Amino acid sequence: MSSTVWWEGAEKTRVLIAPGCGGNKPGELLKLRHPKSENGTCYLFSNGMLQELQWFKQSYGSWLLGDYISEDGSLYMATPVDPVFILLPIFDEARMKKGEDLGKFRQLDEILFLEGYPGYQQLLSVAEKCMEIVCQTQEVGSMKFYRLDNSKVLAWLSCKVYCLKKTLPELDKNYAAQDEKQTLVDAVSIVGEYLKTEPWLKLLYDHLGLEFVDPTMKETNMENLSTTNENTTASSNSLQEKAKKKPGKQTKQAKVETGSKNIRDMFSRACKKKC
Repeated sequence: MSSTVWWEGAEKTRVLIAPGCGGNKPGELLKLRHPKSENGTCYLFSNGMLQELQWFKQSYGSWLLGDYISEDGSLYMATPVDPVFILLPIFDEARMKKGEDLGKFRQLDEILFLEGYPGYQQLLSVAEKCMEIVCQTQEVGSMKFYRLDNSKVLAWLSCKVYCLKKTLPELDKNYAAQDEKQTLVDAVSIVGEYLKTEPWLKLLYDHLGLEFVDPTMKETNMENLSTTNENTTASSNSLQEKAKKKPGKQTKQAKVETGSKNIRDMFSRACKKKC
């Protein structure tokens, strides 16, 4: 099945819909909260399937639109995402859990009513189909009530992790070369991109018998490494200046590796190109 391109709005946003998504009906862009950062994020809801948008842009590229050339050759790719990831934090808040209390049972329309995010109301039918896998349910007459269940959530997350662990070696030979435990950690890290650190990511590490690794530590280490490089460069420049001021006395200069680049500068350039 070939991919299709969907155009939205007067500004012609190009969205490439991945093969296998089914149907050719126009989709609807929904503003929802990202499950990890809680920032407002745009998702595509098409043919009953929720899809996340990935931005792609080459260094050089443009679009030919009839007789018109668009300089911006960027593209948004829409790929399916399990709606349970997106709805998990909403259902977690809805039970209003306090301490050891298991929380309250709530109706779907009540759970999915979020001020400033009307897009969740479009997911009522989706939530009804998929959220029972991680929720306890109660029926009172014709009404159905849901309450998130931690044990069901962890069982579902573990299933996701082990399925990904099995798939990774098939996608990349580097995963096939490393030990299974490290592949498991990598799979948890990928799934963790859709989970809040508290409580789900920590609970998942504990549930799988793994030592928790704070994902923010990597960012901190990168910043420290960048600062160290800057200090080293500054010290080298200082030594060179001192050597220039004493022409009659030869001073041993600190050797600076040729072709080395400051990590922070590298990321800044990448950011500028992307923007």
